[in-house]
Amino acid sequence: MFIDLHMHERTFSPDSHLRLAEIVRLSKEKGLDGICITDHDNMGLKEYAKAYSREQNFPIFVGIEYYSLEGDIVAFGLDRYPKKRVSAQGFIDLVKAQGGICFGAHPFRDNNRGLEEHLLRVNGLDGIEVLNGSTSYEACKKAEAYARYLKLTPVGSSDCHTTEKVGVFATYFPEQVKTMADFIRVFKEGNLQPAYYDGERYVKAINTNLPFKQSVIEYIYN
Repeated sequence: MFIDLHMHERTFSPDSHLRLAEIVRLSKEKGLDGICITDHDNMGLKEYAKAYSREQNFPIFVGIEYYSLEGDIVAFGLDRYPKKRVSAQGFIDLVKAQGGICFGAHPFRDNNRGLEEHLLRVNGLDGIEVLNGSTSYEACKKAEAYARYLKLTPVGSSDCHTTEKVGVFATYFPEQVKTMADFIRVFKEGNLQPAYYDGERYVKAINTNLPFKQSVIEYIYN
């Protein structure tokens, strides 16, 4: 199944223009099999999303994009999270203590919110976001090289805040996941692949060189 791992809903991410119903509708239209809501430093949508997921019979996993002192980290499986900024390692340790998973979000985006070289100094990340719909192609390629070097799972996400970005990137899961426990288990197994939407369907990207068609690159990044 294809899941978009990093999306923002406007209730708790003020920089987003998207309501959950709109995200779900657009995701279904593109052929996504599930989505993740990862609002900025907030998991307030969790109960509403759980109910809406049942209503729509569509998997919605709620995590968080946490702004650590060294940069953004997306995490799942948390019951609690820091209300103030802590170090990346401190946050990762908290995620691990709760049995969750986490990945470095857009590590080389040019807005000083990625982990950048801190990827080499932290321990415990489960993956690196190598495809991000709001990050340059070159920065994504650099993230992919770090994922290979560090032997961390490469993932893809839209990081959508607007309708046109919903589902531009996603991650392929090799089996169906319906619960957070299954989501975390399959993620930890590491057999995921980043994918992109080519205008008709989702295509798994080859991890070594991300072979996008030029038209797809222009569609996503323009």
